[in-house]
Amino acid sequence: MPKFIDDATFGSYFTEFAHTAWRLETRRGYASDRESPRYRQFRSTGTIPNDGHRPWCANVRTQVRLGKRIERVRIVDQAPTPEQLYLLASAAVNNAAGEDIRNLWRADADHLILPREDFWLFDSRQALLLHFDEADNYLGAELVEDAERVLRYCQIRDAAWHHAIPRTDFAAQVASTV
Repeated sequence: MPKFIDDATFGSYFTEFAHTAWRLETRRGYASDRESPRYRQFRSTGTIPNDGHRPWCANVRTQVRLGKRIERVRIVDQAPTPEQLYLLASAAVNNAAGEDIRNLWRADADHLILPREDFWLFDSRQALLLHFDEADNYLGAELVEDAERVLRYCQIRDAAWHHAIPRTDFAAQVASTV
């Protein structure tokens, strides 16, 4: 049976890690994004507010100043969904705060046999496997500390990161396809 963390402790994982926090995002969209004012603004204007003052960005800046890294790879369909285009645009604010967000085409992810799981990996020793329902609603995070499963996530990270494309280069590829 999965060991779910208390959602109230979720944020502590992003301050207590020692070296790296790394995420793989595989979904075509997230219900929480679709419900946000930022997403509605993006859909109506094509722009993202410069909201680098958000708590997430403030924490990223703090962790980066401490010498830590926060990175993620987002899997993107060809053609990208509206939610994926939103995440690509909104990543600029996170990048400016110090988070390194890269992208990988879904066909390349499939070629690498990457899973369709979303997870955070902390210091290559524990992970949070994120669970969602069919409507992309977040259900909870499963704490993974089993060495064999964590090693699998490390291998996934290494493969995805090696082939992922920095956000600005990827955005140029997307722009050239529309």
